[in-house]
Parts: sequence; C-alpha cells; structure tokens
Amino acid sequence: MCNEQNLARWAHEARMTRRGFAGMAGAGAGAAVLTGALAGCVTGPYDNRLTEGAVSFSTSDGTMDGFFVRPSRTPSPAVLFWPDIAGLREAKCNMARRLAGRGYAVLVVNPYYRDVSGEQFSDFAEFAGTGGFQKVKPWREKLTAEAIMSDARAAVEWLDAQSEVDTARGIGTQGYCMGGPFTFWSAAAVPSRIKGVASFHGGGLVREGDPMSPHNTFDDTQARYLVAIAKNDDADAPEDKTILREAAARAGRPAQIEVFAGDHGWTVPDSPSYNQPAAEKAYADLLELYGRAL
Repeated sequence: MCNEQNLARWAHEARMTRRGFAGMAGAGAGAAVLTGALAGCVTGPYDNRLTEGAVSFSTSDGTMDGFFVRPSRTPSPAVLFWPDIAGLREAKCNMARRLAGRGYAVLVVNPYYRDVSGEQFSDFAEFAGTGGFQKVKPWREKLTAEAIMSDARAAVEWLDAQSEVDTARGIGTQGYCMGGPFTFWSAAAVPSRIKGVASFHGGGLVREGDPMSPHNTFDDTQARYLVAIAKNDDADAPEDKTILREAAARAGRPAQIEVFAGDHGWTVPDSPSYNQPAAEKAYADLLELYGRAL
C-alpha cells in the first residue's frame, strides 16, 4: 500500500528511479500534437496520429481539469483514467498516450480539482521526498464514493459530447493506487456507459461494513473487470482476492482478479516499484479487457 510508513524508503528509491525516468518517459508512449498547454505534460513533437491537450469541464463541485489524448482521424472508444495518489503528471500522460496509440480516446482527470489544478508533483520521487502524503491528505478526504460517482457522471457526459468519442461503443475506466476504487464507483455511477473496469494495485477495494465498499458495487454495474493486485498488497490482505472473486461471481460480472508479480505501484514508470515485465503483462491484459468490453 502507498502509506506514510513506506514513503521514507520510497523517497530514496524514487530518487534513483527519477534519474532513469527521463530517458524512458516517452518509451512506447505514442505520439501527439499538442492542442493546449498542460503543466506536467511535455509538449511534443509526438506522433501526428494523435491529438492532445488540456481540458476542463463543470462538475457539481466546480471545474475538473485534465489531459485528453485521442486518435486524430476517427472516433474512438473512450477511457476515463484515474491517477494514483501523486496525481496528474507526465508519467500518467505518457501512459495515456500509449493507450491512445492503440485507438482509445483517453481522459486523465485531476482528482484533486476541488483544491488545486494541474500538476502538483512532477513525478513520484517528488511526491515521496517532499511530504506529498501529508500535502494531499486534506484533498483525498473529499474523495468519497459519492463525490467520485458525481465526478464520473460529469466526465462521461463530457466525453460523450466530444466528436472524437465513439458513443456507440462502451467506455473503459482504469485507476491506479487510490484510483482503483474510483473505477468501481465510476462503473456504478454510469452503468449504461462504462463497460470495462481496470484497477491496478488499487487500495481499499474491500472495506468490510461499508455498503459503498468497491466489492459491494458489482451488482450495480454492467462491466467486465480486471483487478490486478500487487503481491505485497496480497500478502497484507490475502483474503481480499477471494472476497472480490466471490462478489463478482454472485453478481454475474466477468472478472479477472489476479495477483501480479510486482509490488504496489509496479505498473507506473516513475514509481520506485516499477516492474517492466509485470507492467507489460498488466498492459496486455488491459488491452484484452477493452477489446472484449468496449
């Protein structure tokens, strides 16, 4: 899990990761033409098959900002992308670019928009090394299930209004770390549109006694699921995978719920836990999910 106890160790590891990240930031990311400035996302040149830029739209709580990248020529199925605890930054934009290069219109949202806009940490090294956990704590406290469901409705409404989005196809949603539960709540908020859900090393997917626990939302959705669990998270809560599998089965929701050979954060290139082989398997499984669901 991403918690204060791990941050001291990660701060050192992340400094090492940061040195190598600049050289790998664009690897496999796909290319793009910038249509609007966004702090934290470098400006091309990228592949002219893609178009990207900063966006914003209204929600019930204010103006949500984000990064939108999509194929330039044809309408594409949309993806709502929830970042991890370090928020909107270049690593997440590059992950979105890579997915857009496979034919998806990807919206990476700023989950902290109620308090701040744009990038707050340039990478995970800065988050881990500058008291990031405490900085985001009051912002995170506002991200209840109800708040995220409201945000998801607004994001889907905005996506469906974009000419680059193929509204005849379902929408996918993917989330990392704290964003994992957000994908479950998003699918429950807009079941008629969100058809593919992917949680990568998501925290708090099983919250016993909480009716809004992500594992209690399968009945409210119409989606297929990929729940990719970190091996150290599984060691801390080995019963969670069973609870999730049983809940999905009771609801009749197709779900791949698997423990991967990587520690918490293994899918994110600027994470000190990044594990490329395991991350590539997770990415391949994501593409398979979206190929079936969207």
